Amino acid sequence: MLIRLRNILTCSILALAAASSATAQAAPSLIPSPPDIAATAHLLLDAKSGAVLAEYNADERLPPASLTKMMTSYILSYEMGRGNVKPSDKVKISKNAWAQNPVFEGSSLMWIEVGTEVSLEDLHRGIIISSGNDASVAVAEHLAGSEGAFADVMNQHAAVLGMNNTQYMNSHGLPAEGHFTSAHDLAILAKAIINDFPEDYKIYSERSFTFNGIRTPNRNSLLGGQLGVDGLKTGHTDAAGYCLVTSAEKNGMRLISVVMGTSSKNARQVESSKLLNYGFRFFETPQLYKAGEQLTEARLWGAERSSVRLGIAKDVSVTIPRGARDDLKATMTIDKIIKGGVSEGQSLGELIVTLNDESIVTLPIVALENVAEAGFFGRMIDAIKLFFMQLFGAI
Repeated sequence: MLIRLRNILTCSILALAAASSATAQAAPSLIPSPPDIAATAHLLLDAKSGAVLAEYNADERLPPASLTKMMTSYILSYEMGRGNVKPSDKVKISKNAWAQNPVFEGSSLMWIEVGTEVSLEDLHRGIIISSGNDASVAVAEHLAGSEGAFADVMNQHAAVLGMNNTQYMNSHGLPAEGHFTSAHDLAILAKAIINDFPEDYKIYSERSFTFNGIRTPNRNSLLGGQLGVDGLKTGHTDAAGYCLVTSAEKNGMRLISVVMGTSSKNARQVESSKLLNYGFRFFETPQLYKAGEQLTEARLWGAERSSVRLGIAKDVSVTIPRGARDDLKATMTIDKIIKGGVSEGQSLGELIVTLNDESIVTLPIVALENVAEAGFFGRMIDAIKLFFMQLFGAI
């Protein structure tokens, strides 16, 4: 171990540990350029590492059409998760949410009737699978009192998630002035749905939903194909064009693709497939470290114990060119002198992972346990030891 201002250890990444999520970019020189995508905007994201593998106009503000319903669904899952509402709760359908509301003419519907009571569970499927504008309004009114108030809630959630180019004016996505989002923001939202509400995410893979004797198919035609697509949502208006947010998982790698403003239903399917194929073909996401896994130990001075276990606070995955795993290197830099007690989670060093001498992720190395400060005599003894070791250059 080389000693400088800190203790530094460099070794092969495979010699340190294995496991899963920090943002990393793959080295672009080792892979071909992303495919040309016939869309107004697109983005391909690795859901585990956060790496963006392809993008164009990803932060441009565009009309989202029914992709809006992803946020409506997210908020419903959020409220159910907090126990504020239950799937079995009944919602009385107002005239605003009635399938025969003229505002909805010619649009996607669940076909709910005014004055009836419908469970939140059914409405959730009506939003996700049927893409029902009527179901979206019913949920908005139930959760927030009015659709206007619900739009405010949507915008609050968007801000918390970091969706900086999004503003909602309604719960369904029919055209409205000031209603917009971006491909990047939709990827953020898709990732949140997948990670925060995995059970509800399963609804996005269901092929059809039947309510009141009417069967409505899931319009995501990529579901269940060779790419492994298991979600998320389609959208279309004249202003938005044909849009699609998809997610697929292969060999432990989950990708999210977003295409906005394609020319047809077939085009959004083809362009999404291009992105997913590119990601799975040329990249991989090895799991490097598990949260709480011990990587090393550090000497303590003036503490009840002479050492503390060190590791990473979060699971770590990196996205790299396929086949480059053996070229990963890790450098650990640990504080040279640590005095007194330490608290679990306290940063005591840094881990840098590199690929071909390029840094791809930097993380704090933290204490994995609490170690109390020693008593007076213990501190004095260690202080004397430390003094003489420094005096004679032993540390």
